[in-house]
Amino acid sequence: MTVGGRGRDGGRAFVAAALAGCAVGLVGGGFRWCLDHADLLRAMLLDTTGALGWAGRLIPVAVTAAGAAAACALARRVPHAPGSGIQHVEAVWRQEAEPGSALLLPVKFVGGLIAIGSGLVLGREGPIVHMGAAIGSGAGRRGRLGGAEDARMLHTALGGAGLAVAFTAPLGGLVFVCEEVTGTVRPRLVLLTLVGTLTAVAVSQPLVGEGLVLPAAAVTAPPMWTLPIFLLCGVTAGALGAAYSTLVVATLEACDRLPRVPLVARAAAIGALVGALMAFDPLLTGGGDQLSERLLAGGGLTAGALVLCLAVRFAAGPLSYAAATPGGLFAPLLALGALWGSLSHVLLSPLLPPDAPGRVAFAVVGMAAVFTGVVRAPLTGIVLVTEMTGAGELLLPLLAACFAAAVTADRMGSEPVYDTLRRRMLERT
Repeated sequence: MTVGGRGRDGGRAFVAAALAGCAVGLVGGGFRWCLDHADLLRAMLLDTTGALGWAGRLIPVAVTAAGAAAACALARRVPHAPGSGIQHVEAVWRQEAEPGSALLLPVKFVGGLIAIGSGLVLGREGPIVHMGAAIGSGAGRRGRLGGAEDARMLHTALGGAGLAVAFTAPLGGLVFVCEEVTGTVRPRLVLLTLVGTLTAVAVSQPLVGEGLVLPAAAVTAPPMWTLPIFLLCGVTAGALGAAYSTLVVATLEACDRLPRVPLVARAAAIGALVGALMAFDPLLTGGGDQLSERLLAGGGLTAGALVLCLAVRFAAGPLSYAAATPGGLFAPLLALGALWGSLSHVLLSPLLPPDAPGRVAFAVVGMAAVFTGVVRAPLTGIVLVTEMTGAGELLLPLLAACFAAAVTADRMGSEPVYDTLRRRMLERT
């Protein structure tokens, strides 16, 4: 079986993938760098306004409302710019849609930076995946490749490189392409994705660092008798994921039934609500990395705080997505999973013996299991979470929980969220 293509066209595709991967690393790494500094500015704003009393709390409300409105106004001018973008990448692979225009990349970058940086409960991975795919598409057009198939593969492969940069997870980017985007393993596509992810992650590291994105406190491999417990946690996480997918779609449909409300005004109202939550407690808003870091470091939240964060972020994520700004679903899902895993441990701990796994292990497993319940890509969830946390000792619990989560969500009749979002996108274009 030939995997490298024939003649110059075969080699040209890999050169294009490498060069495009460098561009994805610069763009995606720059996007993450900007978001990190936006988080610092947001924290400084909250510190400053917190000293002003109740009047000061109105400033984050106004800032987030303005950010959401500006990002929405910018994104609505370019087809496929609002939302995650992953559904568009999948539609291009299935030849149901054409790649985005040249304006997609700058609009996704600026709009995503404004929306996520202002505190909306959105993830960075959607915009970076979409920008990576756009770069891959441009490389395919300019690389004088022999056929449309290679150009389509570059579009998909560099989308995977974008995910790799978003979470510093090169294997996660590869598995994402094969499991979620294409549902197939083609040797040539695998090689193109490997080239793109390798160069993208290498180039991005000077901008984002080389460490783990969400390092987990040290955990040991749980004893085998705990696997049924993780299976049970996976069942509950799958049910939670199915409910979250339903809420994402239901919120979008509810907004569709408000045609008289201008899109930008709707985004501003959503931003104001999220800004009010942020003024109350910053952990309730944003992509969720700070919350996940705290939970994975073993930092304790009380049972009441876990329930509050879980309930608020469960509703705020779909609401933020309905603002029609650039932003993804993955990062908020991981935070939601860490909350659910931590809460599961709190509820189960009175029944567990002293040698049972601790809260950190449950948080890590919860991240992958809730992700699986929503996206229905268990291998992607396992690999992503393992690369992000470094908790390779939890491989068996991860496998058990993600299996249970996928089966539970399927039995509940829940469709994978990106299948639903892709169908909505196609119906509206």
